[in-house]
Amino acid sequence: MNDQDLHATEDPNAPGDEGLAAINLDDVVSGRFDAEQTAPVKPVDPGRRVLLPQPDSPKLHKVLAQAGMGSRLEMEQLILEGRISVNNEPAHVGQRIQYGDQIRMNGKLLRVRIDPPPPRVIAYHKPAGEIVSHDDPQNRPTVFRRLPRLAHGKWQSVGRLDLNTEGLLLITSSGELANQLMHPRFGLEREYAVRVLGALSEEERQRLLDGVQLEDGMAQFGTVENGGGEGANCWYRVTIREGRNREVRRMMEAVGHAVSRLIRIRYGAMVLPHGLRRGEWMELGERDIRALMQAAGAPAPRVQRSSEPPERRRGRADRSGTGPRSALPAPSPRSTRRRPSAPSAPDPMRTTQGYIGADSFGRQRAAERKAGGGGRKRGR
Repeated sequence: MNDQDLHATEDPNAPGDEGLAAINLDDVVSGRFDAEQTAPVKPVDPGRRVLLPQPDSPKLHKVLAQAGMGSRLEMEQLILEGRISVNNEPAHVGQRIQYGDQIRMNGKLLRVRIDPPPPRVIAYHKPAGEIVSHDDPQNRPTVFRRLPRLAHGKWQSVGRLDLNTEGLLLITSSGELANQLMHPRFGLEREYAVRVLGALSEEERQRLLDGVQLEDGMAQFGTVENGGGEGANCWYRVTIREGRNREVRRMMEAVGHAVSRLIRIRYGAMVLPHGLRRGEWMELGERDIRALMQAAGAPAPRVQRSSEPPERRRGRADRSGTGPRSALPAPSPRSTRRRPSAPSAPDPMRTTQGYIGADSFGRQRAAERKAGGGGRKRGR
């Protein structure tokens, strides 16, 4: 295997360093991946809630009038008189409300109909040392501490990465969408860069492709590619279509190789892009969320835009995320592949337009250039 096999396909029309490019195994082995500075923790200040004019955040007086409480002018007058509250706070004229808000008139709880908000999806670059859990008795750092606050409900992860595993983690406000993206029937391919102690022999490589016996059943890699390395540490790029606990680590240990580092660089067609540093996140836009919904076999809904000010939709830089798509890599055609017993179905997260996430990341980069006069420089 030559060096060209390990490089991402690049768009000749991409604007140099600012073009969209995905993290690849060669970036990890060469050290470019670690040259990126870790993003510091920046807590999100929720401040006063300001809802944008969206279909799922109508004005309070309009909702009350539609519920038969009176005319819109009468509802505005009641608001001015302080007789209406939202979430136990006095309402104000022009206030917008959303699904889950508690509305009271003269202290009496009202039942009004507001459609639940559409799902939001975040791509997070998880660093080692964080857990994927809302509750931890040991009070360890969690991936959810860096995310924007949801007014109702909570963020749900699409699968998990263990404490010492880095890389791409998808997080959504919709538990239903998370379950659909993890459903075994879709077999979405996960790609990892893995560093092990000692090189794999051809026999060990074939065992990993054919399947090894674990405590919870047989497991196998879809592909195994050499990635180089120095001394006793050897890098490989592997793909798998399951999400069992510590599966990659356990498979490598089953053939006698301990894993010293593990980075997820792709989930289906959603890739870990350059510029999204450890601890940072970007929120997917409408087009990418619709593609995710279609990949999960769900009808594509309307998508809400974040109701937070632009400076709060980010980890360090604005993550409102469109950009060139052809710069994102597909698995190398010369990789070592397991021979399938039956024709495999196409990856449902790969679209005819490219890889999911490219649209959002490109808009994010454009917003950074507009706000910062050329965009934030990335560490090398």
